[in-house]
Amino acid sequence: MIRVLLADDQTLVRAGFRSILEGEDDIEIVAEAGDGERAVRLADELRPDVVLMDIRMPVLDGLEATRRIVTDPRLAGVKVVILTTFDLDDYVYGAIKAGASGFLVKDTEPPELIHGVRVVARGDALLAPTVTRRLIAEFASRITAPPPSVELNALTDREREVLELVAAGLSNEEIAARLVLSPATAKTHVSRILSKLGARDRAQLVVLAYESGMIKPGWLS
Repeated sequence: MIRVLLADDQTLVRAGFRSILEGEDDIEIVAEAGDGERAVRLADELRPDVVLMDIRMPVLDGLEATRRIVTDPRLAGVKVVILTTFDLDDYVYGAIKAGASGFLVKDTEPPELIHGVRVVARGDALLAPTVTRRLIAEFASRITAPPPSVELNALTDREREVLELVAAGLSNEEIAARLVLSPATAKTHVSRILSKLGARDRAQLVVLAYESGMIKPGWLS
């Protein structure tokens, strides 16, 4: 069962997400929060699998709430998905860089919302990878002369290939097909890359790949 915490200051938005997600046999809404401070408190108390987090909320905004959750070692198993009305937003980029597992635009279709929750809960892929890739590429393009990464140098040639494809938004199955590997082998490579780079999840791998200069904006678009 995937346990979900809804964090949004608009009651109707929370009700809409609840009505969509509660109809699924494998998803349970464990609580709702109307501000970021309560979201952090509930995340610490309930340890949900996924937090759907709005950015603009009173008391504590979603960006700071996300930072507090993802930097708390006790909440290492909690995945945060940012909710936004915009698909290109400085705050969204900052949240992903801080450790959020991805984001969803609020007007996403119900099947995409359900799929996104399931995907991020199992840690297999980014949410809306093409949009996420465009978002990160937009801001990564502003970075000049990135410093060399000692951690990236520790990757094998095959791991660098896999990282490039992760940064392009490909799932484990798609990576396996591209490199003629088994899905299990692709997953193993991703796990080793996460460990070597000290990344929380695939979203952070994308950020690292772009900010290190390994991937250029527009690559494999």
